[in-house]
Amino acid sequence: MKIALSKQMREIDRKAIEEFGLNELALMESAGHKVADAVCQILKSPNKKSVCILAGSGNNGGDALVAARYLSNLGVRIKIFLIGNKNHRTDSLNVQMQIIRCMGIEIQVLESDRAWERLQVTLRFSDVIIDGILGTGFTGQLRPSVLRLVRLVNSTNKPVIAIDVPTGVEADSGQVGDSAINATCTVTLGLPKIGHYLCPGAANVGKLLIDDIGIPLQLLKDDIHQTVIDDELALTLIPARPKDVHKGSVGKILVIAGSRGMTGAAALASMSALKTGAGLVTLAVPESLNSIFEVKLTEVMTAPLPEVKTGIIGGDNAVNQLLTMSEHFDAVLIGPGLGRESETIDMVKKIVETIDKPLVLDADALFAYNGNVEALKICKQIPILTPHLGELAALLDTTVDELRKNLVETVRKAAQNFRAIFVAKCESTIVAYPNGEIFISPLGNEGMATAGCGDVLAGAIAGLMKQTPFAPIAGVYLHGTAGNIAFNEKSNGLTASDVMNNLAAAMKSLTKKMN
Repeated sequence: MKIALSKQMREIDRKAIEEFGLNELALMESAGHKVADAVCQILKSPNKKSVCILAGSGNNGGDALVAARYLSNLGVRIKIFLIGNKNHRTDSLNVQMQIIRCMGIEIQVLESDRAWERLQVTLRFSDVIIDGILGTGFTGQLRPSVLRLVRLVNSTNKPVIAIDVPTGVEADSGQVGDSAINATCTVTLGLPKIGHYLCPGAANVGKLLIDDIGIPLQLLKDDIHQTVIDDELALTLIPARPKDVHKGSVGKILVIAGSRGMTGAAALASMSALKTGAGLVTLAVPESLNSIFEVKLTEVMTAPLPEVKTGIIGGDNAVNQLLTMSEHFDAVLIGPGLGRESETIDMVKKIVETIDKPLVLDADALFAYNGNVEALKICKQIPILTPHLGELAALLDTTVDELRKNLVETVRKAAQNFRAIFVAKCESTIVAYPNGEIFISPLGNEGMATAGCGDVLAGAIAGLMKQTPFAPIAGVYLHGTAGNIAFNEKSNGLTASDVMNNLAAAMKSLTKKMN
């Protein structure tokens, strides 16, 4: 499924109306009907229940009034409150207001203290609230009257159905100003929006329901360069294995990782590569730590490397050995727990800039390019970078707060400018390709905020490098799915090892869906 920017959704609406002949009121009818259905799912038995409808002056308000009509026909007690400049009301909203008045349903305009007092009483006795105040065009800060309304709604702790995006959430970034509606459920129209997946706004969305409202399918696919990483996409990413498969044909992966005090990162990354189906994984580690890994790891082979100090690899001998070794592997992952000694950083740069193999750079390998990601353009092949937002900010010489303001477009431009594939890890991981394509994963959960989960993801991606040309997307999907499986059992007590140990289960679930 595609993800639309607000301007793209407006263009889709325009084409549906002007080129395909769909009537704007017909689209509004479909939208309002879907919203009414969502309300009924919460109410269970809608007859004689009370619903408060908050409508703005745009078409979101019109959608809300359509929902009011359907709910009224089901016996719901409807109270409608309108906010916004009456001179800015759309023609379609005015049509819906006329229909509502003909039905004998009163519309209160929030212009007087008396109207606000009535609203407070209504909210207290409502079973559900519909948020049709602002839509995808909102950016910046809420007007004082709307901010007052948002805070009033949030204070009720009543179920809220938001139309398209919760009021106060920016559709293209997920940014929130002083406040935003805390929705129980958001019914988004046509396609999902970026703000549904990125925090802080994503935390206000609640359950996300997506409805095409009858827009022709081709309009929802054409010329849109953001895609959800979901089951439908995942089924196209990893081909079934042929009968004559062997360990050499599904990937020989070299992992360069680990240092004194950071053996866990190396173990997690290398084992994760195996658990996503790689045929053979070799872990290159500091010589003095090799015995630890030989005890800790059974299926992963180890290769001891020369050290510059105890537990730290670096220097020309290590570089030469790694370059020679890499010739026998299909892909190389470098960085998890590697350390940040100057000799190690120099080694990383020499390997990354010399090696002619598919490369995954994680953790300390990314640190080597802080503020100088431009240097990665020298890579023989397009590298895959797997930063969390703190590491991404350091790479791009900015701050996490600045990144958050327009995260998707920043990552897209970075991938294009620096000729690299970025896997930006956050609440909804973003995969950006140099051709401008963006993939966003809604998978994963709050329990995965634990040390080592990033090492598991890097290893999962590396393990898939020979199996599919879409390893970054497939790795993100399997990692998120494995995390959800682990969360169902362990909740917030899960560890990175729990995620790693469920990668095979995630792969199995995908294989079942293929059949």
